[in-house]
Amino acid sequence: MPKKEKNEDENELRRDPYDVLGVNRTSTDQEIKSAYRKLALKYHPDKNANDPKASDMFKEIVYSYNILSDPEKRQQYDSAGFEAIEAEREDLEIDLSSLGTMNTMFAALFRFFFYRPVCFSSFLDIFKVVLSLKLRSGFFGGDSKLGVPIKTLVSASVLEEAINGTVPTLPLALGKPVSRKVEKHCAHFYSVRVTEKEGEAGIVCRVQSAEKSKFKLLYFDQDENGGLNLALQEDSEKKGKVTFAGMYFLGFPVYRLDQHSSIMAKKDPDNAFFKKLEGFQPCEITELKPGVHTFAVYGDNFFKSASYTIEVLSADSFGNEKENLRTIEAHISTKRTEISKFETEYRQVLAQFTEMTSRYTQEMKAIDDLLKQRNEIHASYTTTPQIKHSNNKSKKRVVLKDDKHSSIKDTTTKKKWFNIQVKMNQRKPS
Repeated sequence: MPKKEKNEDENELRRDPYDVLGVNRTSTDQEIKSAYRKLALKYHPDKNANDPKASDMFKEIVYSYNILSDPEKRQQYDSAGFEAIEAEREDLEIDLSSLGTMNTMFAALFRFFFYRPVCFSSFLDIFKVVLSLKLRSGFFGGDSKLGVPIKTLVSASVLEEAINGTVPTLPLALGKPVSRKVEKHCAHFYSVRVTEKEGEAGIVCRVQSAEKSKFKLLYFDQDENGGLNLALQEDSEKKGKVTFAGMYFLGFPVYRLDQHSSIMAKKDPDNAFFKKLEGFQPCEITELKPGVHTFAVYGDNFFKSASYTIEVLSADSFGNEKENLRTIEAHISTKRTEISKFETEYRQVLAQFTEMTSRYTQEMKAIDDLLKQRNEIHASYTTTPQIKHSNNKSKKRVVLKDDKHSSIKDTTTKKKWFNIQVKMNQRKPS
């Protein structure tokens, strides 16, 4: 079957992403995100290991969300359907950041097998295939050879309990740090009460580990039914002798570093510079309203529990720090624009420099060739035979009869110190 006809058949078989997620074309991004989370958790393979229909549904939900969550792809689909995003298929990002521990594996599987009919007898077969892919691409982090960023993610069970509002929470007072240990792939939830005055002054939540444990700092929105929806996530990163994560609600945009962008940029030295600030994205939430807010610390160590200290502070007593941070964040925003313009200029000059360097090499070779030809022509104006100089000194071959084997002896005449003739005065003494 020709490729074009095959693609048309595939497009006809695919369901409308809006129908898959149960939303309409006028739904907001938040409504789409909320619908995606509920459906993805419902059909997640962790909960439906022996149900192939649920696995197919999960795959369709993820694909639909990745279209509708991207403003550009959503606009393309709204205007021309699946054909408009067909060319973008290979660049499709798999967003499973709100799901479970198996998500990275299924992201790799989704990208590798979505358009290829593959039959698996059980979920265990899928696990074996993806585990093999993971081991070849680096299980503990980095970028896989399939092009999918390998990250550790929040487990589906933790998020499902949060959505159902069944997680236990521990009250956390402002300025009162708490130190605990959280088991791997589990979370400790904290409720923080914020007054109107404290919200206006600004709130900062910090988590650090002196043992360099890996963890995630999470912030949840509360829905009308009392459930908790994951709104913000910060992965811990090494800073000196500790691992650290923080969230800043200070009334102005505070940039957060996208680790994936930073990693991808390092593959090219120039991109590492020009894309360095692109990894900084403004936080979606800039302030906390009066009321109770929920934070959580998720254990991200692979084998053991994570030790941490969490602290929530009012920025009221950090006036200078707040203003300094506001200034720095504004400079970062301005610098991003400047670097973007500078990159265009740099690329143009670099292209000219590369062209000039290449021409320099060519011109140097051309000059050397011309001078060589000129010297050869000058040397040809003569009737005298050219003398060929030889470095070989004349040697006599002497056969030594006493030896059983013939040998060659160098008899070149050389002056020796005892053969030097000394002139002396022959006159007799009187």
